[in-house]
Amino acid sequence: MILYFSATGNTKYVAEMLAKKLGDESLDLIKRIRSNDHSVIRSQKPFVICTPIYVSYIPLFLEEFLRKQKFAGNRKVYFVFTSGGGHSGAAGAAAENIVRRKKMLYMGYVDVKMPNNYMALKFIPAPSDEKIIDMLKESRIQVFRAAHAVAREKRIRARHITQAENAATKALAVFWKRFMQPSKDFHATDKCIGCGKCASVCPLNNIELRDGRPVWKASCAHCMACIGNCPVEAIEYGSKTQKKPKYNIKKYSGKNGAAVRAALKLK
Repeated sequence: MILYFSATGNTKYVAEMLAKKLGDESLDLIKRIRSNDHSVIRSQKPFVICTPIYVSYIPLFLEEFLRKQKFAGNRKVYFVFTSGGGHSGAAGAAAENIVRRKKMLYMGYVDVKMPNNYMALKFIPAPSDEKIIDMLKESRIQVFRAAHAVAREKRIRARHITQAENAATKALAVFWKRFMQPSKDFHATDKCIGCGKCASVCPLNNIELRDGRPVWKASCAHCMACIGNCPVEAIEYGSKTQKKPKYNIKKYSGKNGAAVRAALKLK
């Protein structure tokens, strides 16, 4: 079974592609995360957990969720990490720790480079449409690698991560969460239609509607789900996102993707 959390569609795209190649089913974890539902998930096939990378680590809220989650059936667990840089930092060590604590078999991980969706820093430019299309094409190679290993239930060899590197990266992730992810700069512009989509996609239940407008509370993962999923692009993060395109993979996949490729004269 393919399990995933996805904010703006990158990890969902990879998970569903992987499920199709393996003839397996995929499960979006967002509802379980939002409701703290850790009821048993069963699978006769190996588990494949697909997750984005935040600050070279598994999102802290997802790490906590997976530690509590109950699994049954097949004891083998693979991870697939998606990130704009194409590498997962110390996330592999965190993944292995989660699996071993459950007395399951850690089978390794695959990194998949995907378009960067983090818009809350001015010095990180948004990739062009051409670059995004190219990256999505290249991502298939790594997904194929993951599918090949999972189908044969073979271990994936990955870079060794020392305890010191893991501890330092986890500390950085905790620091970033505490001091570098304020939610006070999120706001909705006059384009907001009060649909509530932003509130429904927030993994931490951090957004609520008041008088038909979203209000952000203190706990925020900076996952960009609210910005990327707004149907009218009404959400901004201070002035940092005002001149940036609001990324969601739906623009580049499926029928929409065909339209974009046609506009760019790409196959």
